[in-house]
Amino acid sequence: MCLAASSASPARCLSLSPSSAALPRRFLRGLLGAPARPYPSPPPPPPTTTTLLRRCIPFHRKAQYWTQPSLDKNKALVDYLKQYGAVRTDKVAEVMETIDRALFVPEGTPYIDSPMPIGFNATISAPHMHATCLELLKDHLQPGMHALDVGSGSGYLTACFAMMVGPEGRGVGIEHIPEIVASAIENVQKSAAAPLLKDGSLSFHVADGRLGFPDAAPYDAIHVGAAAPEIPQPLLDQLKPGGRMVIPVGTYLQDLQVVDKNADGSISIRNDASVRYVPLTSRSAQLQDP
Repeated sequence: MCLAASSASPARCLSLSPSSAALPRRFLRGLLGAPARPYPSPPPPPPTTTTLLRRCIPFHRKAQYWTQPSLDKNKALVDYLKQYGAVRTDKVAEVMETIDRALFVPEGTPYIDSPMPIGFNATISAPHMHATCLELLKDHLQPGMHALDVGSGSGYLTACFAMMVGPEGRGVGIEHIPEIVASAIENVQKSAAAPLLKDGSLSFHVADGRLGFPDAAPYDAIHVGAAAPEIPQPLLDQLKPGGRMVIPVGTYLQDLQVVDKNADGSISIRNDASVRYVPLTSRSAQLQDP
């Protein structure tokens, strides 16, 4: 789960109404027949919601998105993410438009930019985080490549990976709670990625994400959907030379790290953003009450 915050001074977002003391005087003038003091020009209309949003620039984009009824559809969500800057390429836009997020959100509102619960103390990440990870990994999700999604949850991002690498590639999702794996398979069967699940190029497995999934290694792309205190060595071992991993690292303070394995096997790491994800942990720990 990733959290973001914006701030703005309240004084910039509100307009003061006329003095309450002026209202009784105007009312009495009307009763006594005296004309009210005229305005030099017609009084300005009260600020509308749209006007206030435009003044509150840090809030405007998200508030506009959340309140417009037309943005309750998948393509509109992707269009919003383009305006927001999370979706930057046609390749990512196309796959996010093809895989309908609503099929992977069991309850709630699927088309808002927010994480949603999927049960068992797990979530589906916010759309802007999906877009961010797809953009970071897109060059490593070419047709025929192998991709691993650790903590695959609802199956949404795994389905996107499989669509990008195609039937000649391999998309693998691993999750340590069997019920979540079963739910992900059901979700994908309703989606555009269903044929890939049927032919075996897309698969989900019950496994400990910290250990990866050696059966389909090495991987050109690895995505980790939960925060590890440090990068698990098995995942580094299963990353192909020339491949890339995107993983949140940290406990309370976390960074989304981009890990590139060079041709000689050496590792380069850079921080892309500060994030907030659920922890990459054991099955028993995840099932404990938060």
